[in-house]
Amino acid sequence: YTILRSIPNKLGGVLALLLSILILFITPLTHTSKQRTLTFRPIMKTLFWTLVAN
Repeated sequence: YTILRSIPNKLGGVLALLLSILILFITPLTHTSKQRTLTFRPIMKTLFWTLVAN
């Protein structure tokens, strides 16, 4: 809801909100390997800490 309200343009706010929800649904699907942990995937580690920091 904050994303929706932070962008003055209504269409831009709706698109940003939908894209943020889409990212939350796609993120678990990027886990392709069953044996490697987050320490071996720098992109996922960066994404995780970006989401935690915000």
